[in-house]
Amino acid sequence: MIPKKTGRKNLIAVAGLLPVAFAGATLYGQSPAGAPVAPCAPRIGFPGSPTADCSRAVTDGGIKVAGWSGQVDAAEETAGMFLKDAELSQDGDALHVRTGPAVEYWRPGDKMTGDYTVSATFNEPKYMNLNTHPHPYGVFIGGNDMGTPVQTFLYCGATGNGTFIVRGFGPAPFQMNGGRATPNEAIHKAAAKGEPVTQDIALSVKGNQVSCQINGTVVASYEKQALVTTGKLKSTDGTYGLRFAHNTDVKVTGFKMTRN
Repeated sequence: MIPKKTGRKNLIAVAGLLPVAFAGATLYGQSPAGAPVAPCAPRIGFPGSPTADCSRAVTDGGIKVAGWSGQVDAAEETAGMFLKDAELSQDGDALHVRTGPAVEYWRPGDKMTGDYTVSATFNEPKYMNLNTHPHPYGVFIGGNDMGTPVQTFLYCGATGNGTFIVRGFGPAPFQMNGGRATPNEAIHKAAAKGEPVTQDIALSVKGNQVSCQINGTVVASYEKQALVTTGKLKSTDGTYGLRFAHNTDVKVTGFKMTRN
């Protein structure tokens, strides 16, 4: 209780603490009213940016498909999120991924050199099911030192609002297509929140070019020297796999590698 003689300055100070207290309650899995909420890590991304939202841990997470490995982003670990807070499971002929923290999954034996294409079909059964704005998913290539703090790889992802990104880790995060999600007419759009949307996503290495293709259209292409350089990739040779942003719910079919 605030004493009767508390001055205006003290009242302001106490009032200023209330939002912090409420925010802390939500952060640690308790709403201000006492109702349970999903576990929520500190916000990921820069304040005010579209990615500055909480990563909410899934229940009963972990890797449940034999032969697969995974790693969450360093920023997610710093925020208190780990591999157990996302889930990779089998759902018929599909891999079902729910996040949680931003994460990549791969099979240690899936490595490639030279010219090749890695592709998969991504089905978001309920667009933005676990988030309030679009989050991307896709494939990655050129993985080296995977599962370590210095892992490097390049990924291309699409979102159900008709945009894509090309980014990577070198091992610090880097961005290739201007740093923002880029619209392209080839990328499918969900009819509304909660509606299904599907994307065919591929990353190819051919000669000196590395290209991202979505739904049959090349949406971005780069010369190798723009990618294999200090602060980016060690090589376009290496492990390939799947990449998901935080708070996504996606089913993956047709994941494969073909030689070009």
